[in-house]
Amino acid sequence: MSALLSAEHITQGYGEKIILEDINLVLNRGEIVSLLGVSGTGKTTLFHVLSGLTKPREGRVFLNGEDVTGKPGKISYMLQKDLLFQHKKILDNVALPLLLAGETKEGARKKADPYFSEFGLDGTQELYPSQLSGGMRQRAALLRTWLSSQGVALLDEPFSALDTITKASVHTWYLDIMSRIDLSTLFITHDMDEAVLLSDRIYILKGRPGHITDEIVIRETKPRAKDFALSQAFLDYKREILAKL
Repeated sequence: MSALLSAEHITQGYGEKIILEDINLVLNRGEIVSLLGVSGTGKTTLFHVLSGLTKPREGRVFLNGEDVTGKPGKISYMLQKDLLFQHKKILDNVALPLLLAGETKEGARKKADPYFSEFGLDGTQELYPSQLSGGMRQRAALLRTWLSSQGVALLDEPFSALDTITKASVHTWYLDIMSRIDLSTLFITHDMDEAVLLSDRIYILKGRPGHITDEIVIRETKPRAKDFALSQAFLDYKREILAKL
């Protein structure tokens, strides 16, 4: 399987402090891969490098075989907060990447509008962010991220602000929508349950400076059985993660 996104020997730091050391990872087409680790191990710093916002001290980032190291705008990056503009309607929030790419306002709206139904957002186009629930706002933010992507999205704890019931619903929806829109995802999480439920593979990031110590493959097919979170296999994965963190 050829890598869609790969990072090779990434080392990054600020001043004399090394934050990440010799990071190697791969995201294949159609995968969800989690980056799991305690705070302070450099997960967000790594996302800044992968997205091109910062250039690493050492190492390279490749997207579809193209060297995109230090080149922002190639890989979409969604932060923990949805960052929707409160004064803009949802359609205009979602269409913003198209506008920035040179589309007219009318053209950007026309291109974005058909995807609202696909993302379960139909009827929200003319509403404002304050009129949407947390789960719906995240859907809008994910649609905006996808419209600016090249099939890859970096998600930094995208579901952490949601309550447990809403989060479970959004998880199910996200697994479904990913398969239909051909999106591959690398995401940061501190939630072991979330990582096991969503991921094809999990990278364990440890230490200071942070480095990848383990890779855990989740072998159950997706979508997972409704009672997977109550199964012995699920508990075994959590025990394995706890032993490696």
